[in-house]
Amino acid sequence: MAGIKKTGIIIRYVIAIGLLAIMVFPYVYMVLNSFAAWDQVDRKLIPTHYTLRSYEWLLGGGEAVIPRPWIHAFFNSVIVSAASTFLMMLFGVMVAYALSKIPFKGRHVVNNIILFQMFFPALILLVPTFLLVQKMGMYDSYLGMILPKALSLWAIFMYTNFFRAIPDTFIEAAKLDGASTWQIIFKIVLPMSKSITTVIFLFLFMERWTELLWDMIVTNSDRMLTLNVLLSQMFGPYGTYPGPMYAAAVLLTLPIIIIFLLLSKKFHEGMQFTLK
Repeated sequence: MAGIKKTGIIIRYVIAIGLLAIMVFPYVYMVLNSFAAWDQVDRKLIPTHYTLRSYEWLLGGGEAVIPRPWIHAFFNSVIVSAASTFLMMLFGVMVAYALSKIPFKGRHVVNNIILFQMFFPALILLVPTFLLVQKMGMYDSYLGMILPKALSLWAIFMYTNFFRAIPDTFIEAAKLDGASTWQIIFKIVLPMSKSITTVIFLFLFMERWTELLWDMIVTNSDRMLTLNVLLSQMFGPYGTYPGPMYAAAVLLTLPIIIIFLLLSKKFHEGMQFTLK
């Protein structure tokens, strides 16, 4: 019996490692080809010669391609993603606290509306939102990219469920000590929610960082391009240069991987809560 059990464990490990390799290999392939010599890009499964030529050519331009504002686009992505994520989390915390800890008339109705809106196709509101942004003079600006993405119903839903699990005795004790609502939210409730906050931050930042459609239609100039929009425009002039294409894809995904590695411990803790 012990031998059969050991064999079963080995088989499970082999299957798990095989599935992990299948999932990870496309990214490894992309990274290797971004550093590969141009005569080996997409011609060898694992290149044998490596160079920085793709990155140099991407940032500096080639004989037939004008240099694109990659560094500026990168900082645009950082500004837009960081601001939008901060606002989504801020509003998420405030609305969730009200829905979970402050009794008011119509609270359940508001909660049901939020749940309904989560399943509502966001694409339907794309045109009205664009027209509103245009009317308000925010077209081709940071505000036009940030404000329409400043509220996340998913973040409200996640925070609401977590805050409901926090005992009311903590809040009542804080009120007796003279703490205001803002102090309770940001000095008591939010510090107790570090794990779920990490999960929400990672998902919101990743979603906003990879946003393409909205950033594409709400901007019109090179100075406002985000990194993903710039990458989507590469298929024309850079289409015959797969090396720089791979290099651009690596630059786009690198910040998400770094942030995830830095916050991985808290992320695992938060995911354990969400799966309970």
